[in-house]
Amino acid sequence: MGRSSIDLYSNDVGAPFEAITSFAALVGGCPTNISVGTRRLGLRSALLTGVGQDRVGDFIMHFLRREGVETKYIPIKPGHRTSAVLLGIQPPDNFPLIYYRDNNADIELTIDDVLAAPVADSRLLLISGTGLSQEPSRSATQFAAELAHANGTEVILDIDYRPDQWHDARAFGITTRVTLPLADMAIGTEDEIRAAAGLDDPTEDPEVAVGRLLEGVRKAVVFKRGAGGASVYTKDGAVHHAPPFHIEVLNVLGAGDAFASGFIYGLLQGWDWARAARMGNATGAIVVTRQGCANAMPTLDETRAFVEGKGGF
Repeated sequence: MGRSSIDLYSNDVGAPFEAITSFAALVGGCPTNISVGTRRLGLRSALLTGVGQDRVGDFIMHFLRREGVETKYIPIKPGHRTSAVLLGIQPPDNFPLIYYRDNNADIELTIDDVLAAPVADSRLLLISGTGLSQEPSRSATQFAAELAHANGTEVILDIDYRPDQWHDARAFGITTRVTLPLADMAIGTEDEIRAAAGLDDPTEDPEVAVGRLLEGVRKAVVFKRGAGGASVYTKDGAVHHAPPFHIEVLNVLGAGDAFASGFIYGLLQGWDWARAARMGNATGAIVVTRQGCANAMPTLDETRAFVEGKGGF
């Protein structure tokens, strides 16, 4: 549940943004990417986002239907626009993003939209931090998490911190912390976990921030460490670490959503924390070798072959 967009990726890998000559039209947005990522791994997925009555919305819907993601619960929001993102690619560590989300459709999701979707009939609901950035999406997202828990559906909060979507980092932090008790798990990078915990001192151990978030969630905090793999911190005080897969990076955009897709797949197979996170590391590693987010998500066969080629789980 949450944002969707047309992603315009630079075709000029390595070029500074102002020197880009053309873009490839792809699909993105954290929950949208994960809906495609989990579907390609063989799970049944439905997406609750909002699109405008426009050609960009048509583009996204066409892609999702082709991928087999259930789209019938996606409302069209007249008077609002489907959002867009422009992305530069300058490996190894410069990937500028420019968001066009003024008057965007997905932030207009309502509680009625949630009630029309199969939240209570799903095994897992994923919500995102950007969906908490404005009303009416904020209330709808929190309502969805509450409804899911009441019906035995697990809830994952992908922290998904995008600073330019918030008027104040402190507002992001308090809104996230208020929402944590509605979630079984929270997933984030070090920067996201620090921001969500309100940890301003960059010299302070990030595990302090993990501990603050762990106080709020029902089960676990998943720390995406990038090249360092991933660690799952559980309420019983245990830490379950999944080592990384070492590869050459082309593009880090979409890697976190690929990780979440693989991690969710593992959870729903009944795997333990470390194996599920290792699966997330595998799907994330594959995506950083490709250009794109939703379009770059690997299939289950591709992921299995990758893991076997790297020595297994």
